[in-house]
Amino acid sequence: MSIFPKKLQKKLETRIQNNALRSLSVSTSKRVDFYSNDYLGFARDENLQLLSQEIIGQQDIVLGATGSRLLSGNSRFYHQVENQIAAFHSQSKALLFNSGYNANIGFFSSVPQRGDIVLYDEYIHASIRDGLQMSLAKSYKFSHNSLEEIKEKVIRFQEAHQGEIYVITESVFSMDGDSPDLKAFANFCFDNGVHLVVDEAHALGAFGYFGEGLVSSLELQDKVFAQIVTFGKGLGCHGAAILGSEDLYTYLVNFARSLIYTTALPPHAVATISAGYQMLRKQHSIYTNQSQLLENIKYFKKKQFLLQLEQKFIKSDSAIHCCIVSGNDKVKQVAHKIQQAGYEVKPIMSPTVPLGQERLRFCLHSYNTKEEIEGVLKLLGTLL
Repeated sequence: MSIFPKKLQKKLETRIQNNALRSLSVSTSKRVDFYSNDYLGFARDENLQLLSQEIIGQQDIVLGATGSRLLSGNSRFYHQVENQIAAFHSQSKALLFNSGYNANIGFFSSVPQRGDIVLYDEYIHASIRDGLQMSLAKSYKFSHNSLEEIKEKVIRFQEAHQGEIYVITESVFSMDGDSPDLKAFANFCFDNGVHLVVDEAHALGAFGYFGEGLVSSLELQDKVFAQIVTFGKGLGCHGAAILGSEDLYTYLVNFARSLIYTTALPPHAVATISAGYQMLRKQHSIYTNQSQLLENIKYFKKKQFLLQLEQKFIKSDSAIHCCIVSGNDKVKQVAHKIQQAGYEVKPIMSPTVPLGQERLRFCLHSYNTKEEIEGVLKLLGTLL
């Protein structure tokens, strides 16, 4: 066995010294779930499993994809589900990817070209940053949710550059749970010839009449260059899709390397995505998972206020609520005590978030009870 490289060992030791070393843990199912992204409970819903099995049984296809979609891994079934996704979001086309990470790597490494400018929110997801690092375009961050800074930078770059300008944001930010003024962003970008790209990973299922996300519910499709939706959160399954024009679809099929050079999603995963969208279609008809989630979000915020915890939380109307507990040592200690009491809440430490912005990340679900919400917040109040 070869000797482990010294530089790598030093990086591990630094993480240990900063109490920031990551490890893979297995959480107990006996704890109350305040940490998973299964916002609507679809991942634990037998109806999703039964419906996906019914869908796959209707297809004359094999178990595995067997290759990339440009070789042996494609079928009419994939196009049927892509058409279903596009129609649901009122978009022209949808292109399936194996994960949100793959979608963002594929898009941002191939779409912005040399001479183009990318403006991205300072809190944008790591997968987008990784894609931008692979791009030939120059990228610059702007202050979180700041349309004024975008305007200033767009004016400056349009005077100095001939290339395209892309603005990148999320409809719901994964580490803060807040949202930009998407309508204002979209109007400004559209009026000034700027391409707006919106990652909707944490909005799908939670926002909109059917849970279609913020872009579609605000009817901004025609003003957004690309909309990225992922299925491992609100939809309870796996995969992602990039939504946009016919030309964007064709371009990505030809140039997105994370699509071209990987085995396609297996058909049963595609069937589960289709089943998830069918279940979302039913969201408005009765007292649903989505309405229960929204009620729990309101109750969580109300209890923050009543327990005088509101100032410690980042303002959010989404399923994600973060309580700032500065310092890796402190946030790990508080999380451990909460877990010991039977609530599964995870600490988010630096360097995942900036130093001093360490936090407890509470994810709310349709299946959380009011007693569970009140219990975990009362406990948190005693620990801060």
